[in-house]
Amino acid sequence: MRSDVGRLWATRERPFPSAVEEAGAHRTVDADDLAELCQAIAAQESIAEGTPR
Repeated sequence: MRSDVGRLWATRERPFPSAVEEAGAHRTVDADDLAELCQAIAAQESIAEGTPR
């Protein structure tokens, strides 16, 4: 999605499990450009992969 001020947003269709959210993963991220958005998504997925569920 693109906001009215031009920032890009991405959100997961399914929320992370509670333990993953408590570890700091966010379902929705934003960034100034596509490269940053991809990095933000990857960071959240990395948190999720490293968190026991």
